[in-house]
Parts: sequence; structure tokens; C-alpha cells
Amino acid sequence: MDNGTDSMLDVFLFENDDLLEHLDDILLACEKNKAFDQDSINEIFRIMHTIKGSSAMMQFNSLTVIAHKMEDLFAVVREKGVAKEYIEPLIDMMFRAGDFLKSEMDKVRSGQPLTTDIGNLEQEINDFLQKISGAAPSPEAAPTAAPAASSSAVAAPAAPADLAAAGDLLNAETQKGFPYAARVFLDEEAQMDNLRAFMLTGELRDVVPEFDYSPKDIDTNPATAAVIVRDGFFLFFRTEADLKKAVPVIENFTYTKSYSEIIPPAAQKKTEGPAAPAANATRTEQQHTPVKQSLINVNLSKLDTLMDLMGEIVITESMVTSNPALQAAGLDNNFAKATRQLRKLTDELQEIVMSIRMVPISTVFQKMNRVVRDMNKKLGKNAKLVLVGEETEVDKTIVDSISDPIMHLVRNSMDHGIETPEERRRAGKPEEGTVTLTAQNTGGDILISVEDDGQGIDCAKVLSKAEKKGLLTKPASEYSEQEIFQFLLMPGFSTNDVVTEFSGRGVGMDVVKDNVEKIGGEVTITSTPGKGTKTTFKIPLTLAIINGMKVSVGDTMFTIPIKNILQSFKATKESIMYDTDMREIIKVREKYYPLIRLHKAYNLDTKVTDIEDGIVILVGAHDTSFCIFADALLGEHQVVVKSLPTYLQQFRARKSGIDGCAILGDGSISLILNVQNLYRN
Repeated sequence: MDNGTDSMLDVFLFENDDLLEHLDDILLACEKNKAFDQDSINEIFRIMHTIKGSSAMMQFNSLTVIAHKMEDLFAVVREKGVAKEYIEPLIDMMFRAGDFLKSEMDKVRSGQPLTTDIGNLEQEINDFLQKISGAAPSPEAAPTAAPAASSSAVAAPAAPADLAAAGDLLNAETQKGFPYAARVFLDEEAQMDNLRAFMLTGELRDVVPEFDYSPKDIDTNPATAAVIVRDGFFLFFRTEADLKKAVPVIENFTYTKSYSEIIPPAAQKKTEGPAAPAANATRTEQQHTPVKQSLINVNLSKLDTLMDLMGEIVITESMVTSNPALQAAGLDNNFAKATRQLRKLTDELQEIVMSIRMVPISTVFQKMNRVVRDMNKKLGKNAKLVLVGEETEVDKTIVDSISDPIMHLVRNSMDHGIETPEERRRAGKPEEGTVTLTAQNTGGDILISVEDDGQGIDCAKVLSKAEKKGLLTKPASEYSEQEIFQFLLMPGFSTNDVVTEFSGRGVGMDVVKDNVEKIGGEVTITSTPGKGTKTTFKIPLTLAIINGMKVSVGDTMFTIPIKNILQSFKATKESIMYDTDMREIIKVREKYYPLIRLHKAYNLDTKVTDIEDGIVILVGAHDTSFCIFADALLGEHQVVVKSLPTYLQQFRARKSGIDGCAILGDGSISLILNVQNLYRN
């Protein structure tokens, strides 16, 4: 494909993905209310109308056929309504049709051939249409696919370049009973202007049932796009009232750049029959430019590049301000003032770049409504989904990374946690279970939890399964509850003995854990038998730039994230003790913490081995606190997190406590510590 077609395909996928997600939301709301209100019916019709048109433009036949059938169906529903006994079957069928469209979109995205055998779904829609309409639809009324013509095969109709030249067109429409007109020009960057015009006609039908437009074949003829760009898109109405109803729709349409209302002369309003004036000089055209919110869609790769550039600016700024030659020469007041201003501007720029990448986590949370709904039906359960803090914003990359883990946990809660209504009744619980998704911003981190009020985790069963798999390293009686829960995060571990559609394949929580740890997060599980289970992710708000404390160990430098540091201090020999396994522990403020010496953990050469010669840093990560021993503190600084080279991944560097590296102002490398993994290792 050429760049233009690639760009059109990107727009097609982006917009139709949004429409199908919106369709799910509408259907879930209708299912909850056990009714289709008129607004929902109109919106579903518009969604199908738009998907049909855009799919026909792109010549995706399977998408066109099913969207066209659903449009026909909701045209009948809009006209005649739907009986109560058909509401649930209609919702089920719409979900199946929506899932089919999504699967076809995924094939388009991955370059796979589209489905050619759609007869069963098409026939099912036809049968349902026959039921609710009371008569079999004629084949001519519902063509299987909108004809998709290429620009070379169909000539674009001629259209007027100015209002005076539009006289014949306007007079012809007046003869047909449409004397009032609107002329719409679309944004230059909209692309596929004929498709945008087609989308506009779909939105207008909800407000004005009868109108005409020019050019005509906008849904099938790509050549009409050039005409619309040059001359505008004309809409014709029977009455001035219809025109006034249409104006807000035109004004609020996403792609409208400007529009004008074309009013016929007063004498023509009273004229009936064919005696319309031939000249158009007496018509008036009122120009309008809608005031719209300034929003644009930006490819994520461009934001990634912007973030990389921001990181390079931070590194370069550090190189300039810490240049040894400048330090040796001595910094005068003007230079110091300039560097402070540079740091201020760099921080502001960083905040703006970060904010551009932030999106509400509701984009992930809302999708779980469908998961809960489908599993209720398939498993015979009765549970509701409660969303808390869905407006919380996180980095777009993180949102994409946690979508699958959250979905897996919700499925786990529905499959393993929530009991059937009968079981809940016997346990003295409400028949309706609850799955709660929560997100909260804690400053540098975001906490996301999936909680259910189900049966909880049977520790004895988990321990027994771990013992059968040979995973125990000490007597079973010595395992704490938290240690038992860690077995659930191991590869291939499943407590289900029977493989079902949802579980029992041994692929589960370990994948969740790995995905979360890849973005610097942590996973913890808590559970109370008979009360429920809660799984929590602790994830950094962004992955790119962090504030850290630089420490040295011999010739090696490490950066410890500031958010993990609780205290740093000089220790004495008297504060060091040993546990029963002869591991060092240190007393801090009447509490005892494990002590990890970085030079021993990473086998580094250093002259600082005496506890009184180095520095001790008390760190904390989630529910773990311990002390780190290093040679010296080198100061706080802002670093850009760089991924470790691929060849180092084979040594499981992340598991050993190394999250990545940072390039410092003098060009040296500092390793960034993950204190949680350091402690576990």
C-alpha cells in the first residue's frame, strides 16, 4: 500500500474500533435497563451506517455485509420498535455481530484475509429481521454488499465551484421540493472526505428524516472526495425548520471546517410547481465557522519519539551543567542563574510531554463490563462490576501493558472466586456477587486492584498442589500465607484440575506477574477464605524519567529511585546483628531490617567493606523494607531510564534487581535498582 492508503487504513481502524467499543457500552446499558430507548436505537443505527459506509469504501466485503444487515435491522427497530420478548435475543445477536466485526478488524490490522463464509450470521440476522418485521424481507431490500467502485471506474459528478454556478443544482432541488440548503467544507486533514460526508448524513438522519444531498454516490465512489474538497458538500431540506435542526449537527460534526446556509428568495418560498426562478442571484448564503474544541489524534510512535527527545534533552542538560571544565573554571552568578532557568524550563517541558501521554484508565476498566456480562451468562453466575477511580490517568504505554493482566484477573475472579447464586445463598451472602476494579494515584505510583467477594483462596489446596509439583523448599508447616500465595504466580501453576474455556491450562498468573514487572510494577495477593480475594498492582505512573539517588560501589554506580528511599545514615558495628541463618540484620529506630551489601550481591570489588566506612540506605517497596550498604552517596539527580541491551536479558538482570540503566551527565553509566527484586533475589 502507498502512504495515502496506509493513512486511510489507520483512520478506518481507529474510528471503527471506537465505534464498536461505544456499541458495547450502549448494549450493556440497554441490557441493564431491559429496554432499547430511542436514543440508543438511533445511535446503534448510526454506528452501523458509518461502519457500513467506511467498510464499503475500503472494499472490506464481510464487514460491509454484516454492518449493512444490522443497519437494516435497526431501521426496522427504529420504525416499529422491538417487543419485550425480543430484547434479550436482539442484544445477544448484536454482541455476536459486534464480536465478528472486531475479529474482522483484527484480521485487517494483521494483514490476514477476511472471512468469506458469513452465511450463518447473515441468515441469523435475516431470520431475526423477519420475526420483528412480521414479513420476510425482499432480497432487493437488503443487498449483501454495498458496491465498492474504484475511482478509475466511476467518474466523479461535476459540482459547482461557487454559488452562482450552483444555480442549476439548487433549482433542480427546489423543483424536487428541497429549496433550503447547507454547504459544508471539511477539514483539509480529514482525508476520505466522501466518507466523512457519508458519516454526516448518518448523523443528520437522527434529526431530519428527509433530506437530499450532492454529490450522490459518496459511499461507493472515492472520486467524489475531490469534488467535496473543491466545491463543498451540499445538503438540501424541505423547510427552513429542517435546515435549522440540521445546523447544530453540522456545526458539532468533528470534521466540519466551515458551513453556510443557503436561503431561497422569499418569493420562491411561496412558489409551487415548476415555476422556480432560473437565476440564482437572489439567493443568500450565510457563512459560518464553527467554534470547536482543538483536539487531534496523534500516532503513539510520534509521542514515543518526543519522549526519547525529552530524555536526550535531560541528559544533555546534565552534561552541560556538570561539565568538568566549567566546574574547574568556577561558575559565575549569571551562569548559575541560567542553569537554574534551564532546569526549570526542562522540568516544565517534561511535565507537558508526560501529560500528553496520559490517558484515563477507564479505557481499560470499561471493557471489563463485557467480560463480566459474558461470564455471567456462560457460567450461570450473577455478579456486577464496580469501577472506582476510573478517571485516574496513567501513561498510554502502561495502559496498553496492563489491559491483558486486568482482564485475566477479572476472569479469574468470575471463574474461581464468585460462587453461583445457590452457593452464595447457602453461605449467607447476597446472591449477586461483586467484582471491584479500583485505581488510585499515590504520587509516583498508581495502585490498581481487582477484588471480589467470592470464596477466597484455599491455602491448603494451593500448598498441596505445590507439594505435588515439587515446589516446596521447606516443611509445609513453615510456609506463611503470603509465601503460599506466591506459588500462584509461578509458571504453569493452576489449582483447576479440569481444563475449561476460562482456566486450567497452566497459563495464568505468571503471565500477569511478568507483564506487570516488565513495566516496573509489583503484584501482591491477599485473600480471606469465604470473604474474597484482592490482587494489587503497584505501577510507576511513567517509565521514562525518574528522580533517583546515585550511590557508588567501587567503580560501579547505582541509582536508587527516590520513591523507595526512607532514610540514609551512618551505621556502627554495634548495630549489626545476625539471624539464625547468620544473615546480617541491622537495628534502625528499635526495628530490625535485613542488610544487603551491594558489593556482595553483585560480586563487585571495593575497598569499603567496613560498615562504619560506608553508607546505609533504608529502602521500602510495597510491603518490604530492608537496608542497602554502599560506599557513598553521590547525590540526587534526574535520570532517563534506558532498557538494558537485549543480550543482557538472558542473564535475567531484572530478576536480580537491575531495572535498566541511565546515562549520566559525564557520559558514565549508572544501573537503576529495583529494590523489590533485589530483596527477592
